[in-house]
Amino acid sequence: MCHEIPVVDLKATGKNIQELRREAGLTVKDLQKVLGFANPQAIYKWQAGYCLPTLDNLLILSEILGVPIEEIIVCQKCKIS
Repeated sequence: MCHEIPVVDLKATGKNIQELRREAGLTVKDLQKVLGFANPQAIYKWQAGYCLPTLDNLLILSEILGVPIEEIIVCQKCKIS
């Protein structure tokens, strides 16, 4: 039996975070301040698709960017057997 499961596309999600941030008129520095980060490295890693924000940070991004979490994360369907 073959099933399809959702898989997060890290690169597409990173690009989406960057695009949503720009559309909201925010800089990386702005997000850094709101999220309380000492440096912006984590945000650059998200945008480059190296990793994802934690659930807590996704909730904050959702609020700041004015979109539901589902619009931040980009998923693809992956077939498994």
